[in-house]
Amino acid sequence: MLISVALGQVLSLLICGIGLTSKYLSEDFHANTPVFQSFLNYILLFLVYTTTLAVRQGEENLLAILRRRWWKYMILGLIDLEANYLVVKAYQYTTLTSIQLLDCFVIPVVILLSWFALLIRYKAVHFLGIFVCILGMGCMAGADVLVGRHQGAGENKLVGDLLVLGGATLYGISNVWEEYIIRTLSRVEFLGMIGLFGAFFSGIQLAIMEHKELLKVPWDWQIGLLYVGFSACMFGLYSFMPVVIKKTSATSVNLSLLTADLYSLFCGLFLFHYKFSGLYLLSFFTILIGLVLYSSTSTYIAQDPRVYKQFRNPSGPVVDLPTTAQVEPSVTYTSLGQETEEEPHVRVA
Repeated sequence: MLISVALGQVLSLLICGIGLTSKYLSEDFHANTPVFQSFLNYILLFLVYTTTLAVRQGEENLLAILRRRWWKYMILGLIDLEANYLVVKAYQYTTLTSIQLLDCFVIPVVILLSWFALLIRYKAVHFLGIFVCILGMGCMAGADVLVGRHQGAGENKLVGDLLVLGGATLYGISNVWEEYIIRTLSRVEFLGMIGLFGAFFSGIQLAIMEHKELLKVPWDWQIGLLYVGFSACMFGLYSFMPVVIKKTSATSVNLSLLTADLYSLFCGLFLFHYKFSGLYLLSFFTILIGLVLYSSTSTYIAQDPRVYKQFRNPSGPVVDLPTTAQVEPSVTYTSLGQETEEEPHVRVA
């Protein structure tokens, strides 16, 4: 359980690195290029994972995947790109506190989609853990108000707030879709197709919307190093997140990512001379307590034979599912912690 919580914190630290490099680029060097930054990440994914698919043989080959599922990955690539873009764009219109609070909207989106699309069922302790985590985020927002960090552009808060909600919704859709793919297909296929379509659409969006901003960037070795650091953190986040989601779930990963803002704040105390408040520590430990509560027990899959067929393990044995008795599933869908047994095949009569 604690190892799984720690894995989520690794993702938070990567997001902290993404935020710090973006802050330096935008504020110190006036390089406002969110699409270009995403484009660099998608290019890395393309070079590593899409080329891996291209050299594979049989049904896992890139062309074979494109023939069967190209339009699904095209939609997913657009969703992933625009989720990143909308949240970054919101910083121009609304305050930091609003973004931090409204970005939590991704959690109910993931829960609802997991419930209806993946048939995951939660227990009371899971909802308690989620409530405690969101309470910790509220504590952090209150600390921001007390120390004055809530001040931001805020020139058109309604537009900014709607952008955050839109981005959070797209993030939720992308995360649940990612969980489904890595459990039914493979992590390499997901990352390879995201790299392919993400690079294609971000390249088009870059040429249309951001080419002038890119020409204004005062290129030197410092800016180049920041872009390299940002790309490395993003590539690490995209590569490592499917591993953590498969071990835990999309819901638990998004709960773990709530601490990313606090890691950025703790770094900002030294790098940007932010003001400190004891509420930040209270917020951090409140979120961790919520994570431990959420991870203290496993979620499970609704008793539907189609789920077993979807979440199949190709190396596992084929077993028959009783059709008359009401039985508990023999495999639990573990929210945090390693799976204790292989998921069997189920032959549906």
